[in-house]
Amino acid sequence: MAEFTMDLNDEQKEVRDWLHGFAADVIRPAAAEWDEREETPWPVIQEAAKVGIYSLDFYAQQYFDPTGLGIPMAMEELFWGDAGIALSIVGTGLAAVGVLANGTEEQIGTWIPQMYGDAGDVKVAAFCSSEPDAGSDVASMRTRAVYDEAKDEWVINGTKTWATNGGIANVHVVVAVVDPELGSKGHASFIIPPGTEGLSQGQKFKKHGIRASHTAEVILDNVRVPGSCLLGGKEKLDERLARAREKARQGGERVKNAAMATFEASRPAVGAMAVGTARAAYEVALDYAKTREQFGRPIIDNQGVAFQLADMRTSIDAARLLVWRASWMAVNGKPFTAAEGSMSKLFASETAKKVTAQAIQILGGNGYTREYPVERMHRDAAIYTIFEGTSEIQRLVIARTLSGTPIR
Repeated sequence: MAEFTMDLNDEQKEVRDWLHGFAADVIRPAAAEWDEREETPWPVIQEAAKVGIYSLDFYAQQYFDPTGLGIPMAMEELFWGDAGIALSIVGTGLAAVGVLANGTEEQIGTWIPQMYGDAGDVKVAAFCSSEPDAGSDVASMRTRAVYDEAKDEWVINGTKTWATNGGIANVHVVVAVVDPELGSKGHASFIIPPGTEGLSQGQKFKKHGIRASHTAEVILDNVRVPGSCLLGGKEKLDERLARAREKARQGGERVKNAAMATFEASRPAVGAMAVGTARAAYEVALDYAKTREQFGRPIIDNQGVAFQLADMRTSIDAARLLVWRASWMAVNGKPFTAAEGSMSKLFASETAKKVTAQAIQILGGNGYTREYPVERMHRDAAIYTIFEGTSEIQRLVIARTLSGTPIR
């Protein structure tokens, strides 16, 4: 087990500085353009692939960092550059985590490389869980997967929404209901291979923020996939469903579902994204406060501004520490007995919203214009308290974990 430390080692520092340079030199100069275009920034993703950032090898190295700090460090630096472009670069990772959390070694080796492609032919992947009537309430999911035993195929029907890279992905990972009587415990995850008939893109959403990231509906109309596309395999699924049925008969609800397993693994990473955005806005506000003069002196000399900056920096550092703790716990097999993963996402997400709003206030009228990046950062920050579990859901998870009440 790696000792918990707040010091990055030399290799981690080298990676951090490399990512920071890419974020500063490649992502930031392109941020305003792709936010306005509201399109996937394929040229930037390709540049990331050329230097090795957008690749399975890079994310595997960070994912298996024994300190647990590789992924949050990477997320913070990329999202410091720009949240929309960074999400386009890392969005494939959620689908990859879905496979890592639920798949067999063969499935991991087969499908994750196809999610990324290579520098000459970049691909993306999508994780599809939310539905029009099932966001936070995953038990209301309607997308159904039915096993055709004669053909060893699963037939999937339904509509997914809010899917990052939905419809444009090479590989889709779809969560579907296989046993409606078990509610959220009757779900399973499936790989939808490239070119599968019956999968199409529905509405593409025009969003308030993270506009360089593609978000759309995914429609599944009699989609047929081989039995081998069920993540984890049918034997494992049957065993899990049997346990869930037995738990239900005994009044228990402790069997995890496929979507929850993915979100548990990714929440500290989302917290790190929020930290990156908050830090970026804070740095802009700090630099502005040092150089902007009113009444014959820099505005940072005024307590009203200085105290805001002090609070911003304190909240950012506290959020990072919560993220690092949860990330270290996860990689070292420490159970989240107090919902530490949800804590990290909750606090970091709320911090990003607050800090970016304070940055606009410090810049005044300039902060409200698109001449300065803080208004875009504020729009981007709004998503952190919504996706992969709203702040309200995080509080519910924390409260129920502390009380010992089952999380349904």
